[in-house]
This record gives sequence, C-alpha cells and structure tokens, in this order.
Amino acid sequence: MDLVEVLPDRLHMLRFSIGQAYLWQDGGALTLIDAGHAGSADGIERAIRSLGLAPERLERIVLTHCHRDHVGAAGELAVRWGARVLAHRLDAPVVRGERPVPEPVLLDWEVPLYAHGLTAPEAPPTWVDGELEDGDVLDFGGGAVVVHAPGHTPGSIGVHLPAHGVLFTGDCVAGVGRVMLGVFNVDRAGAVASFRRLAALAPAVACFGHGDPWTEDTAKALHAAAEAATA
Repeated sequence: MDLVEVLPDRLHMLRFSIGQAYLWQDGGALTLIDAGHAGSADGIERAIRSLGLAPERLERIVLTHCHRDHVGAAGELAVRWGARVLAHRLDAPVVRGERPVPEPVLLDWEVPLYAHGLTAPEAPPTWVDGELEDGDVLDFGGGAVVVHAPGHTPGSIGVHLPAHGVLFTGDCVAGVGRVMLGVFNVDRAGAVASFRRLAALAPAVACFGHGDPWTEDTAKALHAAAEAATA
C-alpha cells in the first residue's frame, strides 16, 4: 500500500493493489472515505500511525458504494477503533450482505478489467451504522455534503467538502491518466448524469476511486470530461 499526501496535514490517499481510500484529518479526528479491500486493515493502521496520528481517533468510515475494493476492511477497522460505518440507503443492504452486489452492464473493453477487479478479496458482510441520503451533512471537513450519484451502483455517492473545495467522487469518475467516466456501471446513462452533477460542484481537488487525485484546473477538467461523456 502507498500513502500519498494530497493536502498537507489534511488529506492523504491510501493506494492499494486495486482501488484506494482517503484519510481526512480535522485536527486529531479522522475520517476514512472508503476502506480498501478485505485484509487492508493492518496496512491502514500502519499508515495512520506513520503520520503520527492515533487510529483510535478514527470516527467514521464513509463508503462511496458497495464494491469489494471499497468496503472490504470497513468492518474490521470499525471493530478495532469504534468508527461508525456510513453508506447510502440503496447500497447499505449490499454492504450488510442482505442483497447481492448489482451486476454491471459491461462494455466489451471493460470485460477483462472487470475480471481483474474480481481478484480483490470478496468483502465480508459489514453492518452499517448510518444510512445516508442525498443532501445529508456529515460532521467533518467543515460540513461534508452527501451527493447521491447513482449509475455505478444505485447507492453510489460523492462526498463534497465545500469549505475546502474537495470532492470525493467514488467510482462515478476516474482519473486514470485523464478525467473520465468511471467503468463497470449498472446504469451508464445514470452514471453520465451523476458525473455532470458532480462536475457542476466545480471543486479545486477531485479524489477518485481509481486514479490519482486532480489538483490543477480541476473544475475545468471535470466539466469538459462530463460534457464529453456519452451513454
């Protein structure tokens, strides 16, 4: 796992073999956006400690959606440190193991990529302490706004920190070499609409579920890519 600074003393990316998560700091209070695949908990704890931070200050884990590379370590981290696990109402039953993971409608070129993604360990069922809705405001980052962004999964969300100009897009948007619509969508047209909604927030920093964060001309890049995206 790689630990990458995005904003000094505020935001770090935790990059796993498949996917990534983000650690946000409010003083000593910590929030994870996504939690990596199953088996990542030890690496996440080491990363937190390497920053001189106390993992017991992890207050919440916000899941952008229900896929295994984002959910896998959430339950173990919550047990260790008492963090609350939060997910959108529509994906929460999948996180809990009550419903199957929704199957994407794959484009031909996505098929081998999807097979690679399935090599990540399957996520164990994980309880959800709070079910989120569009417009909910969470108590970190100066007021983190939940933005429902369906399409990748029905309960996918973005997390917007207006006070800091930061947007976590989950897998609705990717930054793999360029800003683009995320892959493996259950509803591509819905994902395009969600991409455009997220782009309209015009953040200064965009943090993707896959790919490096975008920190320069971010609003322009998001807008252009969203307008070019097609269903």
